[in-house]
Amino acid sequence: MTAAALSHTSLPEFELLKRGKVRDVYTVDDDHLLIVATDRISAFDSILPTPIARKGEVLTALSRFWFEKLRNTVPSHFVTTDFDSMPAAVQQSAELNKRSMLVRKADVFPVECVVRGYLVGSGWKDYLRTGEVCGHKLPDDLLESSELKKPIFTPATKAEEGHDENITEAQVGDLLGTETTNYLGETSIRLYNEAREYARQRGIIIADTKFEFGRDRNGQIILVDEVLTPDSSRFWPAETYVPGRSQPSFDKQFVRDYLETVGWDKKPPAPQLPPAVAAATTERYLEAYRLLTGKEL
Repeated sequence: MTAAALSHTSLPEFELLKRGKVRDVYTVDDDHLLIVATDRISAFDSILPTPIARKGEVLTALSRFWFEKLRNTVPSHFVTTDFDSMPAAVQQSAELNKRSMLVRKADVFPVECVVRGYLVGSGWKDYLRTGEVCGHKLPDDLLESSELKKPIFTPATKAEEGHDENITEAQVGDLLGTETTNYLGETSIRLYNEAREYARQRGIIIADTKFEFGRDRNGQIILVDEVLTPDSSRFWPAETYVPGRSQPSFDKQFVRDYLETVGWDKKPPAPQLPPAVAAATTERYLEAYRLLTGKEL
């Protein structure tokens, strides 16, 4: 493991474009951004004071893996994660190694392109209340974690603060137009199906995931942000899957489950995580990488 977790970055040579819950994004030049995945972790819309060691490494390495694997399905903003190919100012900060990604700039669409193959999370809550998820009417007899007959496209708004909110394809159409919305939905389903089939062979169920897209300088729609990581997806061990209950996971659900036991009101500030919980979360992220890529990180 690395000597210390990384919670904060500073690159005075570049403009800080955005400091998100996990990623710090810098402007490199007119055409490129640098995305640095820190070890910050959020839950219930709060950034926790305890970082998860090596988390940023896993997010960066897995995103690179999927961008390369899916490049024939859809183009992306990915350029490189090779530290020796980074700008000199980046190479001077050794702590950024293995967690930095150089990408092409894009105008990002203001929607999360969520695909659900299983009924869980906010989709499960919507189903219990209405029998539907984002306008998709579902059978009446489904259980929590049930596999859906076909994956469904369930977009959401992108909230800078607070919860993303599920919306319908029609609402996305009002924002982006019918042609773009149809392309995003069809492409998201295709990406999910390709990734789900691969992951299932590696012992992981991808229950759901979210993609983000934007237009590059030439007007082409490309895949951006992270892709199919434990932060943007629910990864379940296939060997223990049983519908009708919540599932063990390789993502930050482990942290959410712990926080549910400590009496926190889910308002900032969030409580510290015990060292054992933080270490176990690191191991879950690393195990997801091992299973999906067949390599040690």
